[in-house]
Amino acid sequence: MKILLALIVSFVVTAVVGKLLIPALVRLKAGQSIKEIGPTWHMSKQGTPTMGGLMFIIGIGVAILIFGWSGMLEGDFTHLYVYLFALVFGVIGYIDDYEKVKHHQNTGLTSIQKFLLQLAAAIVFLCLMRYEGMLSPNLYIPFFHTHIVMNWVVYLIFAAFVIVGTVNAVNITDGVDGLSSSVTVPVAAFFAILGYVWSGYTQLGVFGGAMVGGLFGFLLYNRYPAKVFMGDTGSLFLGGAVAALAFAYDMPLILLLVGIVYICETMSDIIQVAYFKLTHGKRVFKMAPLHHHFEMCGWNERKVVAVFTTVSLIFCVLAYLGVYNRFGI
Repeated sequence: MKILLALIVSFVVTAVVGKLLIPALVRLKAGQSIKEIGPTWHMSKQGTPTMGGLMFIIGIGVAILIFGWSGMLEGDFTHLYVYLFALVFGVIGYIDDYEKVKHHQNTGLTSIQKFLLQLAAAIVFLCLMRYEGMLSPNLYIPFFHTHIVMNWVVYLIFAAFVIVGTVNAVNITDGVDGLSSSVTVPVAAFFAILGYVWSGYTQLGVFGGAMVGGLFGFLLYNRYPAKVFMGDTGSLFLGGAVAALAFAYDMPLILLLVGIVYICETMSDIIQVAYFKLTHGKRVFKMAPLHHHFEMCGWNERKVVAVFTTVSLIFCVLAYLGVYNRFGI
């Protein structure tokens, strides 16, 4: 019940905050600058308010404090750790967005600055989770219900790069109206359901439920045609939340399934760049990342969102089948 109520409250708060935030962003001239290398028809989106991710960050925060309060009184702060970790990434994204808006161009922090900040945040989070006894260096294998025992230092290095990779993969996915938020709804629902069916993980379920509600509230304004973009503020927060939940449940490999869309988007970018350099100008995709390729193939934005979200949902169901009896359920 708490998980469902967290979803509802997060949705309502996000929707209300959106009503107030969007006009404020317009007054502040916090408009998105569109890259010239992107699809030409995206230039019409120039000036659409960005940093809209603030609305679901607030909505999720309010919901988890209310419905996670009883758990916190009992000493369980897991959901709060996940939120604060995601919030750190949201702050990094906010700084990046602010620099873009301030200078009216689509470049904020440098790649190395973002990477170092994200890596530091990941290491601190992992060490905290390890200290609190919520994370082990034993790598859980979905479907096989076994573990690979790893040295803690090796695991820490592996985990830190997985987190940074996940965060940036979610960020890359945010390129079409409603895409990143829609694709992440099944992922958040997956983690919410696990919190419901597994005893001892209710707090994480509350966070997952609040995340679903916040994203639905945001989609009121972000679905095509978008009235606001989440910006790096929102996409880095979402990436941090998804990665943190996977590690808080102590099963990071599940990201290979629930994050399949993020992975495909990122790999399309990597393949495109590598092939372009190796062949001196040839391309595998009409445009990268992947959502732009399908746009160039004639898909409209709503079809891209619908198909990608369906793929995300299917793989989240597979992920659930791979872990549901982990604790003998």
